[in-house]
Amino acid sequence: MKKVKVHSVVTIAVFTSLVAIVSFEARTGRGQSQNQKNDSQNLKSESLVKPTVLATDRAATKEAAISPFAEAAARNLVLRNDLTWTFGNKQQHGWYLYDLLIGQTLNIPPATATPDFSSAVSIWQKQKGLSPNGVLDESSWMALVSQWQADRLKNKTPATPDQLLTAPPSDFYDPERLPELRQVERATYAAYKAGDLAPTEKYFKIVSSFRSREYQEQLRRQSPGAGSAGLATNSPHFTGRALDLYVGGDPVDTKDANRAIQVQTPAYQWLVRNAARFGFRPYFYEPWHWEYVK
Repeated sequence: MKKVKVHSVVTIAVFTSLVAIVSFEARTGRGQSQNQKNDSQNLKSESLVKPTVLATDRAATKEAAISPFAEAAARNLVLRNDLTWTFGNKQQHGWYLYDLLIGQTLNIPPATATPDFSSAVSIWQKQKGLSPNGVLDESSWMALVSQWQADRLKNKTPATPDQLLTAPPSDFYDPERLPELRQVERATYAAYKAGDLAPTEKYFKIVSSFRSREYQEQLRRQSPGAGSAGLATNSPHFTGRALDLYVGGDPVDTKDANRAIQVQTPAYQWLVRNAARFGFRPYFYEPWHWEYVK
């Protein structure tokens, strides 16, 4: 009986030991499985995070590439309409009427307040010895105006009768215009007729050409508010080499509302892009006024 009891105790002890071992192995297996699962999730998380970081870096690089002129573009957006400047003894507002001329000068599409536009302004400013900040403020704007003015007719010696011819009424916006008011300097008229400047309908027809000093003074008396920007005391029309061409709207009205219509017409836009090929340069303030400079 005593042997049986001892045998039973030994059996129970062995069984208890086996249960403990099995339990430990199970816990260890679950721990390793959980660790492997966690490691797998960590690796998966890392693989997802890395592309996000790279995409963020690319976005930051792209933003940095355009940011140098972002502030300049914001300022130009305001100045385009609100810049206050003086020309011809008259206060002017903004440079929106000159978008096409600005774009032609800077060799970009018609001017808009974008970082690309500000970048082009900066390049032009550097060429002119100005601060290349990309902002078309008053100092830069007046430098641009001066450049346009410098491209105009320089010799304003009045034409002599032998330098003039009388153009036919069909070339004029007003076909009933008097013969003495239909005179044009010969080389200028030849250039006008040589290419696509010659009118086919009402556009590009001549509104005004040669003027005597007496006739110019008469016009100034009739329009005392025109100022020197509209009716100069030493007009290039004295040379017979300045032509006012019909481009739309009221033919020669300098009000902003009228000029805003004229600068949008296909006729004016064509002149800005092509008139230089025929030797003509614009008077920036008057969309209709073009001077033969060759």
